[in-house]
Amino acid sequence: MYLDHAATTPTRPEVVAAMEPFASDVFGNSSGIHGVSRRAKNALEEARERAAVVIGARPIEIVFTSGGTESDNLALKGAAFNSSPRRGVVTAATEHEAVLETADFLKRIGMPVTIVGVDAEGRVSPEEMAAAVTGETAVVSVMLVNNETGTVQPVIEIARAVKEADPDALVHTDAVQAFNSIDVDVEELGVDMLSLSGHKFGGPKGCGLLFVREGTTLEPVQHGGGQELGRRSGTHDVAGAVGLVAAMELAAADRERFRLEIGAIRDEFTRLLREGVEDAAPNTPPEGRSPHHLNIRFPGVSGQILLMRLDQAGVAASAGSACQSGAATVSHVLEAMGLGPDEARECVRFTFGWTSTGDEAEVAAKTVVELAGELR
Repeated sequence: MYLDHAATTPTRPEVVAAMEPFASDVFGNSSGIHGVSRRAKNALEEARERAAVVIGARPIEIVFTSGGTESDNLALKGAAFNSSPRRGVVTAATEHEAVLETADFLKRIGMPVTIVGVDAEGRVSPEEMAAAVTGETAVVSVMLVNNETGTVQPVIEIARAVKEADPDALVHTDAVQAFNSIDVDVEELGVDMLSLSGHKFGGPKGCGLLFVREGTTLEPVQHGGGQELGRRSGTHDVAGAVGLVAAMELAAADRERFRLEIGAIRDEFTRLLREGVEDAAPNTPPEGRSPHHLNIRFPGVSGQILLMRLDQAGVAASAGSACQSGAATVSHVLEAMGLGPDEARECVRFTFGWTSTGDEAEVAAKTVVELAGELR
């Protein structure tokens, strides 16, 4: 019973089929000039055009990357290291490690970094984000859906407030966890950069993209052959790009079902947990949340021990971000929301995806209730 879709989700069979030719027949290096390479180049550029259509962008604004982490690094470092005198970063305390660790690196080499706090539901204020912007701010970064709690951030309002405070400050959003359930349109969001990672919505691991609004100057993180218009050097993973865009199109077409059906499964799962463990306390907010996240605290129960017992019983879940190192790491997201370290260690994250079923969730919920009772 797989309830860890926020970490990674099964690859859709249509994606596997779309990628298959590029592991055999269409094997060329897309940077070459002969016919073998041109076939790969044509497939890559078609994928770029299709990806742009899905998110309301132009093909020239799509930069293929190895995933969300690289996209986030390129957005922040690329903005901070470009030729502008602006070097600063403003972000929120609940961001993914790919953003926070990048911001910490920039701070360690002398660049100004401001971390804005959140409320008890993990939400950041647009006014506070805008107030943190100064004349030296290069980029403001805030994720669309939190990977641990499912809290939806008011990115449209944040982008508007930041641009009103300083039109030259760039706005970036990590939309990795949002793409399954939110209609991601870069014009509507008002952002200058946006990160996606294929394996979070039925695509391949190791492939993602960064939307970079035309006219935005970034210093590349990877230097070399000058691929991606000089923004990201390296031989293209054509199969990955093809799989990524296939997954994007499938996920976009599946959003309405996902919101309704997966949201109902999550809600029923939550009801069963709270019925079986009366003092269980969700950290995922009741409103303004994704339909597939549930972060919940079981007072008096070690989250790590519960996860180990669940694994033995055939239920896969997690304590938070799959990118955190160390099993006993306390979630920075939950701490930023006001939970103490001991409380944060009593929390477990259950996340659902395109393959989830109500029957699976019902059996898993009964298992969680039984094991939590035993551990108490």
